[in-house]
Amino acid sequence: MVGTIRKNKPERPPQLLTTKNRPVKSPKFVYTADTSLVSYVPKKGKNVTLMSTLHRDGRICGQEHLKPEIIMDYNTTKGGVDNMDKLVTAYRCKRRTLRWPLVIFFDNLDSSVYNAFVIWMGLNPEWHRGTLQRRRLFLEEVGKAPVRPQIQRREYFPRTPASAAIMKRIQENAGALSTGPTGPPFAEPEVAASSNKKKRCEVCGPKVDRKTQYTCITCAHMQHTQ
Repeated sequence: MVGTIRKNKPERPPQLLTTKNRPVKSPKFVYTADTSLVSYVPKKGKNVTLMSTLHRDGRICGQEHLKPEIIMDYNTTKGGVDNMDKLVTAYRCKRRTLRWPLVIFFDNLDSSVYNAFVIWMGLNPEWHRGTLQRRRLFLEEVGKAPVRPQIQRREYFPRTPASAAIMKRIQENAGALSTGPTGPPFAEPEVAASSNKKKRCEVCGPKVDRKTQYTCITCAHMQHTQ
């Protein structure tokens, strides 16, 4: 792992913070058991700090710039992070929030889904070949996969005893109305008076905004009588 460290991080050793009386292009190294830190002054008054778990010595590369090997490797590979951010930004689940654990969860989820897409395309290169929106289709499948078993389970009732009884009455009434020997194939459901408080008719919808105080005895929905 190789990356930069921000100036406001309190974990930085004080020996790496100062730039006074330090010559330009001068590095300083600090080591722990498994980590290396380097402070580099690219120009007067500016200090760049990097951390690496790969490099174990203070090797310097180049006769002209005299840059540490840590910085050279970071400059070579940092484009992958920028490209990853660009790709993740196109389709992301991140939402505005003040809870930092949720921010970390959103970032990890976006990165994990993109990594899964890369692995999937490596294993199935012919999947939707010729389609420009293969990643969008993959995200749709990822979103549907966790809820598909629940949708299939809810296709079969009873869900609860009350809802099962209502569903059974609806099916019985619908069968009697459609297969009855006489009368029209469909009949208006009976209505029963509800409370005195009027509510919007659930059959007409919100655009009509028709109020009623009657409830259908079959489906228990608010329904007007005209």
